[in-house]
Amino acid sequence: MNFQKFEVLISQSRVSRYLAATGGNQRKAQKLYLANLRVAQAFHPLLGLLEITLRNKIDSALSIHFGNPNWILTEVNGFMADPSITKYDKKVKSQVPDHWLKKEVLKAKTRLTTLQTPITVGKIIAEQSFGFWTEFFETKYYRVLLGTPIQAFTGLPSTYGRKEVSQDLNTIRKFRNRINHNEPICFNSQNDLDFSDALGVYCAISNILKWMDTELPQFAKHIDKVKSSIRIAKQLLRWWYVF
Repeated sequence: MNFQKFEVLISQSRVSRYLAATGGNQRKAQKLYLANLRVAQAFHPLLGLLEITLRNKIDSALSIHFGNPNWILTEVNGFMADPSITKYDKKVKSQVPDHWLKKEVLKAKTRLTTLQTPITVGKIIAEQSFGFWTEFFETKYYRVLLGTPIQAFTGLPSTYGRKEVSQDLNTIRKFRNRINHNEPICFNSQNDLDFSDALGVYCAISNILKWMDTELPQFAKHIDKVKSSIRIAKQLLRWWYVF
């Protein structure tokens, strides 16, 4: 594909970062863009495994906590509507209700109703985003649930807790969003061409999987191509005199 068409299809603003990293070389900029996509592609199976395992583990822990496998529906007016769950509103300069989990469940019910799909617990759970499940480790929900969400992590080291889990989950969530929005992951926080930040996220993913179940990392090896993809990308970039 000629560079002009590439720039139009991908957008000038998005391409400019790759172009700058390759010293204005259009051919190398395209190759760097593709190398970035290949590494991003390698993360998807791990992210998918992590997300579905996390939601199932949290669902199991809360089903036991409430003694009710239908908690995601019945607790819409329970803990999800607890008056202690608030956020600071800059406009009114005070705390206001922050019942985001409740809103997400109600939105899911509305979507299913619009599609004339029967509302079941399984479908409501499947409708929720990764952000929905990471929210359980924010202090406001964690406190109301008496720390129950941490029970999803049966392999968590004794010196680790909600804070460490929340930090890793938020790091993964932000990275996942970058991939899903086709943002570059081949640069570090200093905007240098470097996969160290991506490898840091890979470490966080490995931790979360291990903490949920010590057998998950071994199971994930069958789909884990992240390090090999980064290694190949680095070799190609060195060959192109980019890296």
